Amino acid sequence: MKNKTVLFIYLGFSFLYLAITALEQEEMARLMKPFLLPFLLIAVYVSEKFKTKSTLLIALTFSWIGDIVLLFANQGELYFIIGLVAFLISHVFYIVLFNQQAVTTSISNKISFGAGIGLILLYFFGMITTLGPKLGPLTLPVIVYAVVISSMLYFALKGSYQWAKIPYQSVLIGAILFIASDSILAFNKFYQAIPFASFLIMVTYLAAQYGIVWGILNLNQKK
Repeated sequence: MKNKTVLFIYLGFSFLYLAITALEQEEMARLMKPFLLPFLLIAVYVSEKFKTKSTLLIALTFSWIGDIVLLFANQGELYFIIGLVAFLISHVFYIVLFNQQAVTTSISNKISFGAGIGLILLYFFGMITTLGPKLGPLTLPVIVYAVVISSMLYFALKGSYQWAKIPYQSVLIGAILFIASDSILAFNKFYQAIPFASFLIMVTYLAAQYGIVWGILNLNQKK
């Protein structure tokens, strides 16, 4: 019950943050941003103990660090790189998290699973082909990042076929939204400016984190 209350507060605070972002109140949004993910951290922390709890907390913590560091990205490329590394580590822990979940069934629909893998590969090569010529010295770090987030999506997809049923497939949807957020950020930074980029990046990111956390908590709640 406690975690549901904190998750509800997270949603309310996120809607307020997004409204302020949409109104282009940048200074207020910058002040609020570091206080978003702590609600998810608290929600997980107060939940009953489960096998992957510490892994989820670590993934969220590195995402939170990335959020804070990227607030200073306009002050130098180093801040962007550090933020990228923080989110890279976060995604690695999400991969570990998804891989640690208890498997309740085998993959029966191999055709749709294979199609999903094909879409992930299409996304990966499309991103690299489109952004590659624009990346300059950041080419290798961005390729590594793209490999990791694509792998994260693969393990979320695989889990959606193997785990106990989660309402609305929220972990898989969260993983997709996470990639959408990262992709908007990358295109906006390296390819061309996207209208309302800040709002689009954050609405997909906040929904992604909520979807993953809510799904994992549902997956591990005691019956």
